[in-house]
Amino acid sequence: MKVLVVNPQKCSGGKSCELACSFEKTGRFNLVDSCIKIHYFPEEIRFIPTVCMQCRDAYCVQVCPTGAIERNGDDGVVYLDQDKCIGCKQCIVACPWGAVKLDHEGKTLMKCDACGGDPACVKVCTSEALQYVDADEVVFSKQRETAERYMEIAREISRG
Repeated sequence: MKVLVVNPQKCSGGKSCELACSFEKTGRFNLVDSCIKIHYFPEEIRFIPTVCMQCRDAYCVQVCPTGAIERNGDDGVVYLDQDKCIGCKQCIVACPWGAVKLDHEGKTLMKCDACGGDPACVKVCTSEALQYVDADEVVFSKQRETAERYMEIAREISRG
């Protein structure tokens, strides 16, 4: 299973990911119709991308009265089936990440579906702040980083 990984330290705020997403989903370049959002924090001069986290126990799936939002068993991605959606907006309220939203007309619900396994946002992210990688690779990378931090702490303690 693959996951979309966000590294905010690498994000340059160029918004090419937002434009690529909107074009992939709607055929138009419109930042409002993007499933990824770049938040700008001017005090810190920092950009933070937010995307659907594909939660294991996804609230959007739990609250959907028609089953329009469900997890695909093949790739583990939480999909929104527009044909089943009645537009009740319960998924918007339930999502703690703000990842389910309305399109620019305020009529159609949108959420990331990883572009069927080939996310457009990742393809255009030149700073590599966005990556689509195997979940096992992410876990291993985090374990390695933690082990390296522990080794650093151990070296500092032994010095003094």
